[in-house]
Amino acid sequence: MNQRTLANPIKAKGIGLHTGHESIMTLRPAPVDTGIVFRRVDFEPAIEFKVSPEIVGETMLCTTVVNDRPQGRIKIATIEHLMSALAGVGIDNVYIDINSDEVPIMDGSSSHFIFLLQSAGIKLQDAPKKFIRILKTIRVENDKGGWAEFHPYNGFRLKFSIDFDHPAFSTTAEKMTLEFSSTSYFKEVSRARTFGFMKDMEMLRQKNLALGASLENAIGLDDQGVMNVEGLRNKDEFVRHKILDAVGDLYMVGYPIVGEFTAHKSGHALNNQLLRALKAAPEAYEIVTYENEASPIQYGSSKILV
Repeated sequence: MNQRTLANPIKAKGIGLHTGHESIMTLRPAPVDTGIVFRRVDFEPAIEFKVSPEIVGETMLCTTVVNDRPQGRIKIATIEHLMSALAGVGIDNVYIDINSDEVPIMDGSSSHFIFLLQSAGIKLQDAPKKFIRILKTIRVENDKGGWAEFHPYNGFRLKFSIDFDHPAFSTTAEKMTLEFSSTSYFKEVSRARTFGFMKDMEMLRQKNLALGASLENAIGLDDQGVMNVEGLRNKDEFVRHKILDAVGDLYMVGYPIVGEFTAHKSGHALNNQLLRALKAAPEAYEIVTYENEASPIQYGSSKILV
């Protein structure tokens, strides 16, 4: 299994969920072992953010990467849905040029980004794909009853449970297990949208959050239930979206994970804390390739240009 980049550049435009700022984003092919590199091209020279757990600087309601400069803190917010799509398609190397401080939210899921990546085409590169394999259990917790763990496992399995005190969650599944592959990711979680509670909107907007949110790019929940006229895309769309987020947050480690991720009431902060705990324990993981054996994670082969 070889590394992957895009076959062609491709562009997207939209507004940010939290800032409300419009941005233009261009995804470009990148050489072997480049990794995923975000670039703020509205600065001269462009400011780069090479994906790693350490550059995540803010995690309130989204994953935000930061670059502290003499002129202040430069950010790119809400990268998790795009990161999730990159993980789902199996892209290892890409430049992401953006002219604003937040990735477009599109419809609140990762499905538009998957379409974008597949439209660009996927190019196989002349180097083996690298994975990070979990060798021992790593666990983190918070003071709100949330926790997240990595366990050794020959594949990539995500087990997630949520617990919200709201009528809309009483009729939907609150647990889900995903045996990750491109096929299962596309089918099971890629269309699940982000969600938010109307009772929190005034507080969020006072903090300059959710300024671009609408029922076009999120599931809105009032005191009774789902506000969107079309309802949910899946009965358990909420927990599916939490898995979508986790796939994106965990891809910040820079490689696909061979192991099991189990979490309860986790979010962007705990997901990142788990990655940092893993990186701080070098005996808990190894970087591997599968040059002479089948990879335990399967990626789709459509739209591939060698």
